[in-house]
Amino acid sequence: MNLGCGRDIKSGWINLDRANISGVDVVFDIESGPLPFADCEFDEILCQDVLEHVDCPKTMRELHRVLAPQGLLHIRVPHFSSTYNYIDPTHRNRFSVRTFLYFVKGAGFDYYFDFSFSQMSSVRISFLKRPYFYNHLVDFFVNRSSRMQWVAYENTGLSRLFPALNIECTLIK
Repeated sequence: MNLGCGRDIKSGWINLDRANISGVDVVFDIESGPLPFADCEFDEILCQDVLEHVDCPKTMRELHRVLAPQGLLHIRVPHFSSTYNYIDPTHRNRFSVRTFLYFVKGAGFDYYFDFSFSQMSSVRISFLKRPYFYNHLVDFFVNRSSRMQWVAYENTGLSRLFPALNIECTLIK
């Protein structure tokens, strides 16, 4: 499923959006109630630029419900330092590289929710490359390890000096 697809229609996927745009297979507002799919229906879900607009824990619960065991949830959200957080008046949430650990079993935060993913298989911080040529170097160093992302980048002034664009991660059910 391609959740909140907008105009990014993907062939071979079920494209879901609340807007009735050409190519959207299922028109549905994810905040209006449970997703119109059976439990464990999808092996893979693409969720790009959606979670910043909705009740994140509620939506994550629904995505977990419709994702098959060992299924992949690919997420892209603006990083908390991204100027896009402040440009779009519909953004309700801000995200860190550690935000999605709250939904992963054994990461130390999973007691918050009645569901959990088995692991986070990848997480990276992306940076706007043009016109900021130096962000290629920043990207290289920041994404060398989770420690670099969290301790050296997010917990220092570097995240303000070199604002990120997005966080991209994959969770496994």
